[in-house]
Amino acid sequence: MNRKNILAIAAIGMAGLIAFIHSRPDHFRYERSAVIESPAEAIFPYISDLKLGVEWSPYERKDPNMKRTFSGPVVGVGQIEAFDGNSEAGSGQLEVVNLVPNQSVQIRLTMTQPMPADNQVEYTLSPEGTGTRLSWAMSGKIPFFGKIINLLIDCEKMVTADFDIGIQNLKKLVESKITAK
Repeated sequence: MNRKNILAIAAIGMAGLIAFIHSRPDHFRYERSAVIESPAEAIFPYISDLKLGVEWSPYERKDPNMKRTFSGPVVGVGQIEAFDGNSEAGSGQLEVVNLVPNQSVQIRLTMTQPMPADNQVEYTLSPEGTGTRLSWAMSGKIPFFGKIINLLIDCEKMVTADFDIGIQNLKKLVESKITAK
């Protein structure tokens, strides 16, 4: 094969790869849930007050020295947590944008490190049996570079593993307070 043929094959291959990457989904939604043997009223403060996240968040264990500052209202819509952690926890900001007492909380997550992102986090509480089902979801847009990363790394598995740990941490915390009463 001559040099022109090799370059033509490489160009066609690169064009095919770029087309394939562009064909990948533009949005994602990851979600995990579990039942906590507790009423929604006992769980809601831990998901609606960003300051209480340090008691159960999986990211606290990834970086126990994470720096954080809080602004806005003490609790509720407009409460903001800016955080600056290591490479595992990342850096960015959380802002409570909507809540329905004992039912749901919506948070805007703006990441600056390790990679810029602007995502929505949702916590939903619903009665189930003798307890409450807590669902933790995150959704957002996937830019072209993110599509490349998703081909190389199973981002859903990585993120939902953290969700599972966080939900279990919160379950232990809330259920231990209920049984201590």
